[in-house]
Amino acid sequence: MSVLEALRALADPTRLRIMRLLASMELAVGELAQVLGQSQPRVSRHIKILCDAGLAGRRREGGWVFLRTAISETGSPEDPGTALARALVNAEVADAGFGAQCAEDRQHLSVIRAAREASAADYFARHAAEWDELRSLHIADGPVEAALDEMLAGPLGRLLDVGTGTGRIAELFAARASHVTGLDKSPEMLRLARTRLQHLPAGHVSLVQGDFAQLPFADTDFDTVLFHQVLHYALAPQAVMAEAARVTVPGGRVVIVDFAPHEREELRTAHAHARLGFSDTQIAGLLTAAGFDPAGDRALAGRELVVKIWTGVRRHERGSVTEFPRLVKL
Repeated sequence: MSVLEALRALADPTRLRIMRLLASMELAVGELAQVLGQSQPRVSRHIKILCDAGLAGRRREGGWVFLRTAISETGSPEDPGTALARALVNAEVADAGFGAQCAEDRQHLSVIRAAREASAADYFARHAAEWDELRSLHIADGPVEAALDEMLAGPLGRLLDVGTGTGRIAELFAARASHVTGLDKSPEMLRLARTRLQHLPAGHVSLVQGDFAQLPFADTDFDTVLFHQVLHYALAPQAVMAEAARVTVPGGRVVIVDFAPHEREELRTAHAHARLGFSDTQIAGLLTAAGFDPAGDRALAGRELVVKIWTGVRRHERGSVTEFPRLVKL
């Protein structure tokens, strides 16, 4: 980041307001325009200047473009972006007028939050019957989440929640992760996740649209990779696990939550399941072939479908010195 370019980009009241808003939460261009009371084209011009200066980042999610801050007051003291972020925080205190404007902007964010929650409630109302039908076939979510919490001992580091859906698992483990990335192919599901996670710090969670067979991340980007009831959608689960191994640091962990083999053929058409569960042998083969060592499993019965949790640890490459707490073997 060029400090001179960053200071030039911040030399505008609207762009200062945008940076303070993005410090609270990730926002779509239209949502920013709503809070600022300006047109989307005008807001987009301001956004381009901030992004070009390295102060903000943007990504497309379906037909929407979302913005996030690229600086944080909790970053490294040696980082110029950290100094700039802290200066913006202090500016609200030092400049009463600017502080009042920022406070008013944050009040408007409550309208954005309420609109997201209303949209989520509408989605759940429309799909409640089909979800209740599937839930009736297996054990409740609580015992599964409790087992996950027990098996994932220690800190999670950089966590990737593959197929994050509504963001429930990302929310559950956010406090134990240094950063959480939720990936989903569906923009609508990501909007639901954004609603659920909007109370978390803006820099702690990232939501990314993408395909689990072609993960949009660099090698060894994550310490923990979690597949919660998503692998049964994979036409080629071996390719999905290979991608998981690619983005997992040596010594890092993978967790798969899915169904044991079953005969409910109607789930293929009613819920788009490509696989009718997985056997222990299948999962062990997938893990081993991808570069993970199987590290324990647990079965959670109770209803017709048995939920299984399988764990693995990424094998070290020759010369690697990376260490990470191993999964609890149960």
